[in-house]
Amino acid sequence: MASVFSDIEMGPPIEVFKMVAEFNADPHPEKVNLSVGAYRGNDGKPWVLPVVRTVEAQMASDQTLNHEYLPVAGLPDFRTGACKMILGEEDPAIVQNRVAGVQALGGTGALKVAADFLRQNMKYEYVYVSTPTWENHKSLFTKAGFKVKEHRYWNAKTCSVDLEGMLEDLRTAPPKSVVILHAVAHNPTGTDPTQEQWKQIADVCEEKKLFVLMDCAYQGYTSGDLDKDAWSCRYFSQRGFEFFIAQSFSKNFGLYNERVGNLCVVCKDSDSKSKVLSQMELNVRVVWSNPSNHGARIVATVLNNPPLYAEWRESIKTMANRILFMREQLHQKLKAIGCPGNWDHIVQQQGMFSYTGLNEHQSEQMVKRFHIYMMKSGRISMAGLNSQNLDYVAKAINTVVTESMGQAQSRI
Repeated sequence: MASVFSDIEMGPPIEVFKMVAEFNADPHPEKVNLSVGAYRGNDGKPWVLPVVRTVEAQMASDQTLNHEYLPVAGLPDFRTGACKMILGEEDPAIVQNRVAGVQALGGTGALKVAADFLRQNMKYEYVYVSTPTWENHKSLFTKAGFKVKEHRYWNAKTCSVDLEGMLEDLRTAPPKSVVILHAVAHNPTGTDPTQEQWKQIADVCEEKKLFVLMDCAYQGYTSGDLDKDAWSCRYFSQRGFEFFIAQSFSKNFGLYNERVGNLCVVCKDSDSKSKVLSQMELNVRVVWSNPSNHGARIVATVLNNPPLYAEWRESIKTMANRILFMREQLHQKLKAIGCPGNWDHIVQQQGMFSYTGLNEHQSEQMVKRFHIYMMKSGRISMAGLNSQNLDYVAKAINTVVTESMGQAQSRI
């Protein structure tokens, strides 16, 4: 008898996780994983932050803790601490009690809470995402019932933000449109607007009455400075926008599998905040009912304990500085071996990822011939580079670029 599921089609593999599986199964001695967005130390191994180990040990020995349900909106100390971290304790919205937090299952869960509320409760119809963007943005908002539109963002010729194209596209946005903006360390390009460009983006969002949803996955991790990386979010708040910020603590705390996220809700007044939060709680109730405790309690403990907080900020600097150093080293090595083209964008970009400029064929050659696993878009995770594999990666890039140029010349 045939299965009731026999007509179900096999779904396409998720590229990044498929690459991780292939990397793990690859016996090649010089294999390199530049696909997954997770921090690695110079030894190529995951790093559990010392402050996380400290808090986990404290939690394990604390007899006052239990496993009761958290509130639907999540651990209060975590939500408050997360919102203050992104906006700053002196932000008018914080001081005037018109900010709410909703604990979520990672940054993805925060985006899910935002998408459902904006579609179901606010009746927004369209969402604008950058070209390119993190691939889950499109899927998540499509499944929430949005019509997805794209705005220009990446200028491949200059390896910079196509601001004029972006603003022109946003000015054509129909009413009831949402725009997802990467708060810092744009994924996948690693290229962010300048502060002056952010002001122009805010002007258009205000003019067109676009609802702004900031996606902030890399606060602190990008520059090593929590305040610097929060500039765009704080600017929109200080201008008086009502907007959402989806926060992730995967990168800056190294809590990838704990799925610690928060949706920061900034409103005009405390009454609106209470109403929005009440509706979000109803939406959360039918998705995951209430969130998990462990990771959120780690974050809350650190954010609300000055000595632990200071230690954590030093760990953030350690991670950010290693990423910056890898950028500089890769840039220098590509220049030193005479790799064709201009590679300055490697050091001009920021955050975990670099949009190398390698095309799909070149990226595939990196995987097939050199066992260097990277996305076919040309995106690499800088955290996967270290002093042991840097020369190998640079030489491989040089080979595929040089050969591609030779093949192009032969066809002329």
